[in-house]
Amino acid sequence: MAQANYRNLRSIPALAQWAAARYGDAEAVVDGATRLTFDDLAARALVATRATMALGIEPGDRVAIWAPNRWEWIVAALGVLGAGAWLVPVNTRFKGDEAAYVLEQADVAALFTVDGFLGADYVGMLRASAPQLRCLDRVVMIDGTPLDGTPCDGAVAFDDFLATAGAVTDVEARARIDAIGPGDVADVIFTSGTTGRPKGVMLEHGASLHAFDLWADGFGLRERDRYLIVNPFFHCFGYKAGWMACLMKGATAIPLAVLDVDGLIQLVERERVSALPGPPTLFTSLLDQREGADLSSLRIGFVGASTVPPELLRRVRSELSFDALTTGYGLTESTAMVSVTRPDDEPERIAFWNGGYPLPGIEVAIVDDDGRRLPPDEPGEILVRGFSVMRGYYEDAAATAAAIDPDGWLRTGDIGTCSDRGELRISDRKKDIYICGGFNVSPAEVENLLLGCDGISQVAVVGMPDERMGEVGAAFIVRRLGAELTAEDVMVWARAHLANYKVPRRVQFVDALPLNASGKVLKGPLRDLLDEAR
Repeated sequence: MAQANYRNLRSIPALAQWAAARYGDAEAVVDGATRLTFDDLAARALVATRATMALGIEPGDRVAIWAPNRWEWIVAALGVLGAGAWLVPVNTRFKGDEAAYVLEQADVAALFTVDGFLGADYVGMLRASAPQLRCLDRVVMIDGTPLDGTPCDGAVAFDDFLATAGAVTDVEARARIDAIGPGDVADVIFTSGTTGRPKGVMLEHGASLHAFDLWADGFGLRERDRYLIVNPFFHCFGYKAGWMACLMKGATAIPLAVLDVDGLIQLVERERVSALPGPPTLFTSLLDQREGADLSSLRIGFVGASTVPPELLRRVRSELSFDALTTGYGLTESTAMVSVTRPDDEPERIAFWNGGYPLPGIEVAIVDDDGRRLPPDEPGEILVRGFSVMRGYYEDAAATAAAIDPDGWLRTGDIGTCSDRGELRISDRKKDIYICGGFNVSPAEVENLLLGCDGISQVAVVGMPDERMGEVGAAFIVRRLGAELTAEDVMVWARAHLANYKVPRRVQFVDALPLNASGKVLKGPLRDLLDEAR
């Protein structure tokens, strides 16, 4: 295809309209019984843009989507972006307090959400946690009304929302889309930082289009591919490397709301899926449960979000039908994209040089604690500079200045090395963040939340290796004086108040936490305790 056509586009909503002109009646989205062509999707996106404008949303307003992967998410997102608003995706595993923090920090003006996903009443949780949120006055229910049957003021069903589009013309909506520039903010995606509270990363339209054009080329995505999107839309992996990449390349997006491997295998067979990115746990489960299944349609895979064992890569290549298997490195602050491996790299090389090669237009440097550049093969902090670096953290100039130096270098907080061929190896995380099943977890955030459990005086959380999830949390707890708290008490409380991937899988009580001279908790000795116990 003529890539220059879409590389000249100014925004993500303009991409949807371009894709309709380019791919027309080819399937763009398949979600259960719903099948949308590129023409259908562009038409619905334009209606959603008009309805969002009719809702009173202005350019620069923040609008959130708190919902699982489904076709309405895509249409709502394109409507929000088309109106010039900044999209705020919210993690579907969040509890009320966690989601309320994000919605309040971003001063979200309207919310698209669902009811009953994984048994959760999202609106009810928000009412209980933060009834003052201004977005509760403008709620669009993608799939109905809250479980308790009493929708908050201003809540409307998705169809009723779209029906308001008549108040705005196509001409007005297209003018709003045309006014969006590549340097304008597209979304505010919250990510955990060393302070333990999520920070909103502002990403731009142009950088997003450029980064995932390059990623899709490296992945090998092409027209008529059928792409099963397991990764959640609230993350760049499912949103931008997912359905947005499909719009660029003319591939069919097949969203999956919940990862059920048996259901996934049936989808691969029924829809003849050819492209399948996901975390290592997905591919491990696929290998273990594929008996008797016809997976011959699988052509390209991308193993992301965690360290990849070489044996897993060897098994996927030898036991499944993939022509190419890649992995890569990125972080939300760099539009989730820094580097990718090459399709012809051997499994051992991919497993060791797990970051791959920096994308064109992105520079990488390895530095010591004093900021001096290090030679090849010496470990240090990874710095990134180029078009993909974020605009900054939303309403947090101090954090932005701490993350991006005056020369434009982004401090990733990750430790790695660079080969003399330019390949990256990611070996550690300077920030104590660990990755559980593909989700970043900030120990400081989990610690702050666990302190809300009655009976806990002090707590420190570290990541520990786990064969299935990559890493899971281990919590070291000092009880309050006189408290009779048990490990089961902590687990029950955590499951009720934390997203499941944040819930520690191990609880250990200690008399005191190890501290340095300034009173900071030393996590090295805690990890040593884990090593001794294994």
